Amino acid sequence: MNFLKLIKHFTKFELFLWIFSLISILVVSILSKSNFLNILSSLIGVTSLIFIAKGYPFGQFLVCIFAILYGIISLSFSYYGEMITYVFMSLPIAFVTGISWLRHPFKKGESEVKVEKIAFKKFILLFFISLVVTFIFYFILKYFNTPNLIFSTISIFTSFFACMLLLNRSQLFSILYACNDIILIILWSLASRENITYLPTVICFCVFLINDLYGFYNWGKIKRKQNKVKF
Repeated sequence: MNFLKLIKHFTKFELFLWIFSLISILVVSILSKSNFLNILSSLIGVTSLIFIAKGYPFGQFLVCIFAILYGIISLSFSYYGEMITYVFMSLPIAFVTGISWLRHPFKKGESEVKVEKIAFKKFILLFFISLVVTFIFYFILKYFNTPNLIFSTISIFTSFFACMLLLNRSQLFSILYACNDIILIILWSLASRENITYLPTVICFCVFLINDLYGFYNWGKIKRKQNKVKF
């Protein structure tokens, strides 16, 4: 997975979206005098999304790095739900997903993953599994006196469900991640009211929202293109 080689396959819009996302995060970070860890995690996170939107496994391994950094940031504000979700759920699932994507390319020797249509029964099953996981973690978060408990709990549901859909290479993962982005924008906006250095994290998830919506659009485009190809 050559980083520069993958970038060569970006469209002009994708390059613009990526560069715009990076610059937006950097500008806000400088103005709010954010720390290096916040800046680094945001830049890695938004970069991972553009690769995932392209269906490239490399994006999943960037998520692993982002999950560790984001977990540390979340712990600093006692957002235990975010720390648990990303370090103990998103990170291992992203790693497994990356391996799975490498094993399921659309064409042998290419980086683009094969997009799958998830069966309705499987979708419902994953939905209920996500509900059960969320129900269990609600009490764990409550035990640790997690701030903004309701939003943190909803975040676990949307994030876990999205990870499951992503593992199954379903286009619908982007919608769940977009919902999760909205929840996280609320969570970190509340944190920013107490400490302005968390503002770049708010901007980070605003940018994530834009990228996830594009991911939904592009995966639909990829799926239509792949369906037209006959082997």
